[in-house]
Formats: sequence, C-alpha cells, structure tokens
Amino acid sequence: METIEKLTAEIMADPQNSSYTKQGIKPLFTVPKTARINIVGQAPGIRAQESGLYWNDPSGDNLREWLGVSKEQFYNSGLFAVVPMDFYFPGHGKSGDLPPRKGFAEKWHKRVLALAPDIELTILIGNYAQHYYLNQKPSDKLTETVKNYKSYLPEYFPLIHPSPRNNIWQAKNPWFKDEVIPDLQKNSSRNYQQIKISRLFRKKRLLEYFTSCSSQVASKILQDFSQSLHTFFSVQNLLSFYDEQSSF
Repeated sequence: METIEKLTAEIMADPQNSSYTKQGIKPLFTVPKTARINIVGQAPGIRAQESGLYWNDPSGDNLREWLGVSKEQFYNSGLFAVVPMDFYFPGHGKSGDLPPRKGFAEKWHKRVLALAPDIELTILIGNYAQHYYLNQKPSDKLTETVKNYKSYLPEYFPLIHPSPRNNIWQAKNPWFKDEVIPDLQKNSSRNYQQIKISRLFRKKRLLEYFTSCSSQVASKILQDFSQSLHTFFSVQNLLSFYDEQSSF
C-alpha cells in the first residue's frame, strides 16, 4: 500500500534529486487525505525551501487573500493539497527562478495525487502547470487562459502567479479581480464547508457507539456533539449547499 512516507523516501532516493537529499533538503509538497483542492504551482522558491513551508512568502499571502482563507485554514484545515510541478527549488536564472525540471511531474504527480482521492478542483498557477494539465501548446498565452477560466471548470481553475511582481498585470486586467477572484473564493468556500460538514457527519455516526459508553463518557461526547451541531446549523446557505452536493 502506498503511503506518504514511502513515497517521500522514493522521491529523495531518486538520482534526479540526490544533490538535494545530500544537503538534507526534503521534497516540498503536501497531500492530506481529506484535500478537496489541489494547488499546482511552478516549484518552491528559495524562501519556501529554506523554511520547509510551501507558499511561505508574499506570493503566498496574496494567494491566501485570493482564496479567501486564513493561514490557519490554508495550512491546517486539510482542504488544500499543494503539488507543484517540481518539489525542489530549481535554482536562480537570469530573470527569476529556473523552470521546474523536465519529467518531474510526469514521474511523481499521479502517484502523489492518488493519496488524496477526493480532490475536486485543481488550481493551476502559471504557464508550466497550465501547459501540462491542460495539454496546451507552448504558444498558448496565460492571459487568455486565465480570462477564459470558466471553460476549464469544474476540474481546473487557471490563475496567474500571485507574486507582487504581477501587480502591474492586474492593473492592466481589472477583470481578474472583478470576475476571477470572486469565483475562486466561491469555489474555495464551498469546498471548505464540505469538509466541515463531512466531519460533523462522522461525529454523528458516533451516536451508535454512545449507548455502549458509561453515562459520564456519553455525557461528555454528547456535549461536544451538541456544540458541533450548533456550528452545523450556523453554516450560511446550508440548504443551497446541500442542493449542490450529490453525495448528501
């Protein structure tokens, strides 16, 4: 059976990654089993690699703002997988970071993503991710791809890179903030609520176990469950959300 530990060990043992492994550098990606959204960027930057934390820079701050989530939700909710085109910082080039290494995504993405079977939306950040996942030609332009994002939904959501360097691009393309970002936040929120409600239903199934517990233990569990139900019925637009989810 494939596990994250086994797969990580294989990635580190691969000759293509030996120079990183010798330096004690681990591949930077995450695939929670509960993930509903996968974020595919180019590759970790030097700051992310040194800190061991993906999207740990101003670009990450912008991305979380676009998604409408906090740092806590981004890193700890179990909603997001982060599977870039390369799991290591590829180095500096003349005009920025070098591109992800050829063949890396082909070799590892399928196996990595098999560990998160409930992913419903893949956010494609930048040309490398979009060309790979959308089977695009090298001549296809990022701006046109992002502008026509609706044609790739519900499976894919193409974005520009959230680097502050792209502020000029955003100023020239106001439709991005007016149209694209609100739709991205809507998708993010819907998937986040789905995770919350799924967890509440797992708690509800524990009721079958309560009758076998002592009265003191059962009382404590029911108290916790009551608090969860309060959260459950406080979810905005819950009824419309149920209509959209065929699994409930």
